[in-house]
Amino acid sequence: MPKKSSGGGLTATQQAAKFLGVSVLAGAVLAGIALPAVGALGLAAKGSVESFDELPANLKTPPLSQRTTILDADGDQIATVYSRDRTVVDLKNISPYLQKAIVAIEDSRFYQHGAVDLKGVLRALNKNAQSGGVSEGASTLTQQYVKNVFVEEAGDDPTKVAQATQQTIGRKIRELKYAIQVEEELGKKKILENYLNITFFGQQAYGVEAAAQRYFSKHAKDLTLAESALLAGIVQSPSRYDPVNDEAEAVKRRNVVLERMAEVGDVSRAEAEKAKEAPLGLKVTQPKNGCITAVQGASFFCKYVERVFLSDPVFGKTKEERAKVWNQGGLTIRTTLDPQAQASVQDSLKDHVYKSDKVAAAATLVEPGTGKILGMGQSKPYGYGKNETEYNFSVNSAMGGSNFGFPTGSTFKPFVAAAALEQGKPPTQSYPAPYKMPYPQQVQTCSGKPWVNTNNETLENEAESEVGPYALREAMELSVNTYFVQMLGDIGMCPVVKMSDALGVVQGNGDKVPEVPSSMTLGSTGLSPLTMASAYAAFASRGMYCTPVAIESITQTVGGEKKSLEVPKSTCSRAMSEKTADSINTLLSGVVDSGTGKQAGLSGRANAGKTGTTDERKNAWFVGYTPNLSGAVWVGSASQKVKMTNISIGGTYHGQVYGGDTPGPIWRDAMTGALEGKEAPPFNLITIPSGEKDPKEDDRDRDNGRGNDDGNNGDEGFIGGLIDGGTTGDTNGGITLPDNLFQGQGNGSGGNGGGGRG
Repeated sequence: MPKKSSGGGLTATQQAAKFLGVSVLAGAVLAGIALPAVGALGLAAKGSVESFDELPANLKTPPLSQRTTILDADGDQIATVYSRDRTVVDLKNISPYLQKAIVAIEDSRFYQHGAVDLKGVLRALNKNAQSGGVSEGASTLTQQYVKNVFVEEAGDDPTKVAQATQQTIGRKIRELKYAIQVEEELGKKKILENYLNITFFGQQAYGVEAAAQRYFSKHAKDLTLAESALLAGIVQSPSRYDPVNDEAEAVKRRNVVLERMAEVGDVSRAEAEKAKEAPLGLKVTQPKNGCITAVQGASFFCKYVERVFLSDPVFGKTKEERAKVWNQGGLTIRTTLDPQAQASVQDSLKDHVYKSDKVAAAATLVEPGTGKILGMGQSKPYGYGKNETEYNFSVNSAMGGSNFGFPTGSTFKPFVAAAALEQGKPPTQSYPAPYKMPYPQQVQTCSGKPWVNTNNETLENEAESEVGPYALREAMELSVNTYFVQMLGDIGMCPVVKMSDALGVVQGNGDKVPEVPSSMTLGSTGLSPLTMASAYAAFASRGMYCTPVAIESITQTVGGEKKSLEVPKSTCSRAMSEKTADSINTLLSGVVDSGTGKQAGLSGRANAGKTGTTDERKNAWFVGYTPNLSGAVWVGSASQKVKMTNISIGGTYHGQVYGGDTPGPIWRDAMTGALEGKEAPPFNLITIPSGEKDPKEDDRDRDNGRGNDDGNNGDEGFIGGLIDGGTTGDTNGGITLPDNLFQGQGNGSGGNGGGGRG
C-alpha cells in the first residue's frame, strides 16, 4: 500500500511523481518554464528528485500586509498608512465575473488539473523551443500564488524580491513542491481567493478590493464584466497594461480577456462583444497613503503615533520586530486626538501665523491627569515643498522633531519656584532682585561639585525700573530674572534638577537639562512644546505628572481574525505636593490676570500660565493651563536665525515679539475652542499675602510701555551668554549647523546658554 500523508492521500513527494512522471518530467516542466531551449532538459532533470525531497514540507504563509487605519478619539479616520494597500475579502465578496476572468486568462484549466498543468507545460515547452526564448510560461494559478507568497514575504527588500522572482530551476522546484502542498490543503476555491487577495494590480493596489477601489471607486463584489476583464488583464504586466497611463493598451488587453472568456464558455459571444464596446469607465481614486494625507492638520500627530509604534518595546523587543508588525499592517489604531481640540489648534495657528511667514508656530494640548495628547499642530504644513516641513516642532528629535528643541525663556521659572516651595521656601519669599547683578559666585549641584562663576558673568532685568526687593508673586508676574537667579543660588541646582526629572523635562535631544544657572532659571536650554505642556499639566492636576500618550487601543486583523494589542500606558507619579501645585497655580493665575500674560487670559474659566522669550527674540512661548487642559505654544525660527523684531507674523506687524502678544493669543484661541462646551472647574487657590513691592509700582512698570512680556527681551538686555564670552543662539556648542537642520543653543563657557533670556 502506498504511504499516506497525515492529512490523507499520498505524500508530497509521491504526488510529485504522480503529477510529473518522476524526475525526467519534473525536469521537462522546469526547463519548459525557465529555459529557452530543450537541450537544457537533461541538466534540469538531473538531481531534481533529490532537491525536491530536501525542501521543507510545509509552506509558511505570512499574513498578508494590509492598510493600517489611524482614528481619532471619536473613532473617525485621521489617515491610512500601508506598505501594501490591501483589504482582504472573502471569495463571496468578489464579483463572479472577476473570478472567471482571472481563471480564463491566467489558467483556464485551473479546475481540471492539479498543482501542475501537464498539457500547459508541453505546450509552453514546444513554443519556447521554437522561439529560442521564453515566449510562454506554464505556471498554474497555484504556482503563481506560491510565488506571490514568497514576494510578499520579501517585503520591500529588493534582494529578497529578486530572489523570489528570479527565473531559476531551483525556484521553480520550490514553487512546484509547495504548489502540491497548497492544492492538497486548501482546495481550488480557497486558492483562488488567496490569489485574488495577494496579487498586484498596479497603481499601488494589492488584491482585488484595493484594485476595484483604485480604478473604479467601488467594491470588488460590484465589478461588471468589462471592469472585471480589465483588472484580470492587468495582472500579467501592471505597468504595460496600466489603464490610467495607457488607455489604448489597457483596452486591447481587456478585450483579449473577454475573447478568452468567450472561448472557454464563461460568457456568451454576444456578452463578450458588448463588453468590448464599453468604455473603460474609470473612476480613479487617488492613493491616500501615509500621514501626509491626514485630516485637520493631524499629519504631525499621525507621524508621532507611527514613531511611538516603531520605538516602544511594547510592540516588539527589537526595532526589526516592530517594523515588521507595522509594515504588515491590518491595524486599527484609536488615538487620543480630540477632533474638537485639534480643529481649534489648527484654526488658531492659521489665524495668527501664515505658513509663508519667516517664523513658524507649534502648539500642543495635553489632558492633565491622563497624559493624553488631545491636539498637536503647527503653522507650516507637513510636506516637502516650499513653506512645508517634515519636522514636528512639537516633539523631541527621537520622535521626529528638532535636534535640540527650542530655548524656553522664562517659562522655565515655575519649575524653579516649585522646587523652592518643595524645599520649604514660603510663597512670600523675598529677594533683593536688583536691576543688574553678577551670577552667584558658586551654586551647588547634584554632584556636590559647585558651579563656579569663573568669568564673573552678569545678568539684568528687562527694564531699569525693575528693582527689588520682590516677593515671589510679583517676581513671577513680572518675570524678574535676578529674583529667580537669587532663588537658585539660595536653594542650589539639585532641587531644580529633581523637579525637572519629576516633570519629565529633558532637552529636545533627550539629554537632561544641564546644571548651569541660565538653563536652570532662564530657559536657555531647548525643550519641546509637548514636554512643556506635559510638565505644566502636573500643576493643573495638583502635582501629578503623567507621561504623554497618543494611543488608546489597537486591534490587528490577521487571517480574518481580530486581536487586541497591548499599548503603552501613561505613567502617573507625584512630582510635588498638592500644596506646592496649588501655590504655583495661584502664582501663574496672577500672570494671566495682571501680569505678562494678560493677552492670553481666558474668559469665564480658571486659567494660569507663563510667558517666555529668548535672546534676540528668536523664540517666544506661552505655556498655560486650566484644571482640565494644558497647552504650550512656541513661535520662532526652526533654524534659530530669525530675530523677531520689526517683523510681520500672520499679517500683524511687531516691533518686538513678546510671549504674551504672539504665542499668548494663539494659546488663548486654541484653548477656547478646545474647551467650548466643556466643564470649567476651579483651581484650589491659596492666599498669598502681597509682597514688599508696592503693587502700584508694578502696574506702572507694566503700563509704561514695557510691552506684554516677561523681562529680559530685546537686543538691549544682556543675559544668557551674551556677556563675557557666552555664545549666541546661532551656535550649538560652537558648531555651526546647516540651514536645513534645527539649531540648538550652547551652554556658554561659564554656564550661560546662548539661547536663554528671561
